Amino acid sequence: MDDKTRTELEAAVYRRLVEHLRTRTDVQNIDMMNLAGFCRNCLSNWMKDAADAKGVAMTKDQSREIVYGEPFDQWKAKHQKEASPEQKAAFAKSSAVHKH
Repeated sequence: MDDKTRTELEAAVYRRLVEHLRTRTDVQNIDMMNLAGFCRNCLSNWMKDAADAKGVAMTKDQSREIVYGEPFDQWKAKHQKEASPEQKAAFAKSSAVHKH
């Protein structure tokens, strides 16, 4: 497989992942972090890091809107719930292992 095709396939997979996460608003970021070590915010940070590496101007808010499909504050108000004490404890334990 040539590099161009591989990049196109990787981009398609990324778009599908983001679309999937946009439809699964029931899945909280803290649960993703606790189980997988990354969340929607991580994806948006990685997008910004990639933009920075290429010299493309992008703000944190812009990268979050790419991932969330709307301004983060709007998504957060509609979908994010307060983390339970159990979720917070699991996050504290797992954050030592996972680099965000």
